[in-house]
Amino acid sequence: MIDVIDAWLRLAATRLHDQAPALTALDQAIGDGDHGTNMDRGFKAIVASLDGGLPEGDGDRAMAAARLRAAGRTLISTVGGAAGPLYGTALMRAGGAISGADGGTSSGEVAIAGLDAAIGGIQSLGKATAGEKTMLDALLPAMEAGRAEIALGTDPGGVIAAMAAAAEAGSTATIPLLATKGRASYLGERSIGHQDPGATSAALLIRALADVVAGD
Repeated sequence: MIDVIDAWLRLAATRLHDQAPALTALDQAIGDGDHGTNMDRGFKAIVASLDGGLPEGDGDRAMAAARLRAAGRTLISTVGGAAGPLYGTALMRAGGAISGADGGTSSGEVAIAGLDAAIGGIQSLGKATAGEKTMLDALLPAMEAGRAEIALGTDPGGVIAAMAAAAEAGSTATIPLLATKGRASYLGERSIGHQDPGATSAALLIRALADVVAGD
């Protein structure tokens, strides 16, 4: 699992760098205009920490959990605005869920547990829910899709692929929504017609994970 987490964080960093201008353009329409720049900076710092070596831990899953917690702390310390605390807390909570998962839990179920914990962390800070034009509009559908695939007995790669597709659809579905949380809420009805940058970066992260798992 540590290999998957490391590969995911590296691929996510590459894609966030490539998509930084697009994410920033989305944020310029309804936010502070720095989401792409901030996410790029934060994940570059994560990659720098990856290059420093593997974290200590008793076993593969423990090391993966430690890596996620370390990545979360890095985002909190390097990313400005709301994204740093939100994504940083999400990764730290996901790491905690992974470390606490039963040894016989499948990779797909571990991914769901991690995402569920990440969402809980985001909600504890942002006090948001579905339909408010935030990153949760990508993450909540992803979790629902993953749970549905688990119930069908789908293999882990299929579970995470379904999560990625649902996150992407959820991100696009933010376009007609009225923002009621965060900076975008200040615009009122002018926020309608713009895709939420946080939901977009959230979908990008889950797609990167799906692509890493598919490539294993």
